[in-house]
Amino acid sequence: MKRYIYKAKDKTGKLVTGEVEAVNESNAAKLVRGRGLLVLSIKQAFDNPLSLIKRLKGRITTSDIATFTRQFATMVNAGLPITEALLILRSQAKGSLGKVVSQILADVEGGESLSKAFVKHPHVFTPTYIALVKSGEVGGVLDSVLVKLADDLEKQQEFRGKVKGALIYPLIIVTGMIIVAFIMMIFVIPRLTSLYSEFNAELPLPTRILISISDLVIKFWPVTLALVVGLFYGLMAFKKTPEGKLKIDELMFKIPVFGELQKQIVLTELTSTLSLMVGAGVSILEGLNITSEVVGNAVIGNALRDVSHQVEKGFPVSFAFAKHPEAFPFILSQMVAVGEETGKMEEVLSKVSHVFAVESDQKVKTLTSAIEPIVMVILGLGVGFLVIAIILPIYNLTSQF
Repeated sequence: MKRYIYKAKDKTGKLVTGEVEAVNESNAAKLVRGRGLLVLSIKQAFDNPLSLIKRLKGRITTSDIATFTRQFATMVNAGLPITEALLILRSQAKGSLGKVVSQILADVEGGESLSKAFVKHPHVFTPTYIALVKSGEVGGVLDSVLVKLADDLEKQQEFRGKVKGALIYPLIIVTGMIIVAFIMMIFVIPRLTSLYSEFNAELPLPTRILISISDLVIKFWPVTLALVVGLFYGLMAFKKTPEGKLKIDELMFKIPVFGELQKQIVLTELTSTLSLMVGAGVSILEGLNITSEVVGNAVIGNALRDVSHQVEKGFPVSFAFAKHPEAFPFILSQMVAVGEETGKMEEVLSKVSHVFAVESDQKVKTLTSAIEPIVMVILGLGVGFLVIAIILPIYNLTSQF
């Protein structure tokens, strides 16, 4: 979620300023208008380092939300009134989550529905979460919806944990390589350079390349740092544009092994969420609209929006999915067609989600198996280059005597 600062006018014409958290600028404007205000201007707020650190320390994680949902579901299923359950959760929650639960409790005690109380905290509860709670309230099955929601959040947490765990080892190795390379460039290479200069030794090509890189890092470090920072911020700015995000996400999908894994992860969460929403009584059209706004990938998000438009026009859901082979595999449209014919869309989507989850597990294992030898080869080449660049001139010097 991003923070946006807005200027608006209320019904009396009074100027009002404030900030909201939303996925993008259009969603932020909708939230402001939902408060009965006329938006005059809205722009993204940028944090200074101190406020960013404070926000990171006090932020509410998906793990916190999963725990909150499980405890809330258990209490509601046990027959406790919603206000009493929230009162207990408020006493247990700490930090930012405690404040959020306290505000929700105050709103519910003030006569608002639970879903409306959740809507006021978009940085904590996703549109999918709120839509499910709302459907549970309307259908009178809030207890079962909360249990399903807690199950789904815990499964997502477990799955993400597996993916992160598989990538920790390669990340540590790569980070170590970068640190060692910088130490060599800053402390070791300059001393060797002065030694070679004293003997007027003719340096081989690998050594000259290494010395040039070392000089670039040491003598022109402000320029190097500025280029790295500029490139990073330029990439972030490009990614914030719709075209940039689409291009980067397309590129991510084309990376061997990792791209397929990324796609499987998105599809696993997408089908699981759609299954949950359909089972809770949310229409497939509304489910597609909500999911398209919260899915993290622009390629699949754009495809989902088009699927939603096609379904709105009266086309079958399976046909709409089949029109986007770049985003959705053939098995998804096939299984959705089965769900449409049998009327068991929730069950079918749940099974497809399980298939994607199993495939993702296999991709994680493949990625782990592939990364380890690749990292070792790269590490060996890097060490070999350093050894040749450093030892070869010394060997040449000793052979002259």
